[in-house]
Amino acid sequence: MAVLAALTTHTVLVTSDGGMDNGIVVDAARTWLDGGSPYDDEHFLYFPSAVMAAAPQALLPRSVLDVLVPVAVVLALALGWVCALLLHRVPLRSRLAVLGLLGLAAGFAPFAQLVRLGNWTVTAVLALPLCLLLASRGRWVAAGAVIGVAVALKPLLAPMALLFLFARRWGALALVVLVPAVSSVVAAFFLPDPTGFLTQTLPFLFTADDAFLRLYEAGPAAVLPRLGVPQALAQALAVAAAAVGVGCAYRRWRGPGPEPLRLAETSAGLMLSAFLVSRPSYNHYLLVVLPLLIAGLPYAGSVTRRPWFWLALVPQLPGVTWPWLESGKRRAFRDAVTLCVLAGTVAYHAVRGARGAPRDGEGAGRAADGWRAATEGAVRP
Repeated sequence: MAVLAALTTHTVLVTSDGGMDNGIVVDAARTWLDGGSPYDDEHFLYFPSAVMAAAPQALLPRSVLDVLVPVAVVLALALGWVCALLLHRVPLRSRLAVLGLLGLAAGFAPFAQLVRLGNWTVTAVLALPLCLLLASRGRWVAAGAVIGVAVALKPLLAPMALLFLFARRWGALALVVLVPAVSSVVAAFFLPDPTGFLTQTLPFLFTADDAFLRLYEAGPAAVLPRLGVPQALAQALAVAAAAVGVGCAYRRWRGPGPEPLRLAETSAGLMLSAFLVSRPSYNHYLLVVLPLLIAGLPYAGSVTRRPWFWLALVPQLPGVTWPWLESGKRRAFRDAVTLCVLAGTVAYHAVRGARGAPRDGEGAGRAADGWRAATEGAVRP
């Protein structure tokens, strides 16, 4: 808690509008309240429904946002970790619960970056484990509603529609599509430029021709051209890698292992595949999948038992100096290594490593030693 409090306090002192990224969304809402179009800002990449969601922030004094947003981001990140633990039935007072959150906050640089930026990616960090927690308990329709609301706020979790397709949960899949679609259409009628997302944002996303954003994009389609690879080839390689990742995620869904583990690793595979091909794609997107995977550490068949999983995270250790890659202009190369190695590890594990995982009925017995190691020594007040 001390680490989270220190991070929150530091963010409050050094940011405005709750962070640069939150400021973009709030400024878009302020523009709308003043009668303008939020899509005049090419960096506003959200659905019309997000404008309405940000409007309450636009009515608050900036001094209030400076405090409110960092606190809300940290709480959402912590709640996402709690949902991931509950998904895997890890006690909240266990050593894994405490040390895992501490490791993410103090040992994974994008965690602090996400808090400082106030990026709305945090909605996905909370929504995905909450969705899977509901799905693991048979509440698929509620899970679909959670993803639908998250997509309405930020489209990051749109690839999760494939999980509901894999599971043949058609009612839940309908909510994933209809909630953001209906809310955005309704919100668009209140905008001076109802088609702004279609006419301005979508073309920008497909071209992503922005010198500022390009410096921080971690996807192969953005990084490879900076190394001399033709843009068309880089894009083709990224699409091919994403397609392979989706196929591996489907194999993981159909494969062995306890349902919570299959839900987590299938979802991680889908999201990492999307991050490989999406423009833009940033390092803090990894926080959408990492809590889900790390919380599954007690399972004998978990991908976190593979050394390459942890090696992939080494470039994101705070305070580690990487020659020639320290400047903001080159940081994306480190982020790309993490993304590609992590995606490759999860995909490989989905096809090969999960073969030795216990079946649903055998999971508790095969993973007993792991559970004891993670849950003994509960933290006491």
